[in-house]
Amino acid sequence: MCLLPALAAASLKVGEMETLRRSLSRWKRYHIKVHVAEDDVLLPLTVRPTDNMMDLRAYLVREGVTSWKKTFHYNARQLGEHETVKEAKIQNGSVLLLISDER
Repeated sequence: MCLLPALAAASLKVGEMETLRRSLSRWKRYHIKVHVAEDDVLLPLTVRPTDNMMDLRAYLVREGVTSWKKTFHYNARQLGEHETVKEAKIQNGSVLLLISDER
């Protein structure tokens, strides 16, 4: 009995599943909160895994919060401007801290 066709079918299904997973991730949304330390405000945001910290700044500006000269922190780590939500391992329900850059 030859297993080659069964393996080919299984790998095709894995490939299809990967494609489906990638296409669904476009629609994935995380509901997070940003704590603006200076104003003692906790703002809810809905973000995508592909959003980076610059995108989050734009969302905050729409909410009326200026984030100029402030940095995002998550899990006691400063986040880079081009770091995505997924790369920072931010999950649904997470809270980011936005604090002033003391330079």
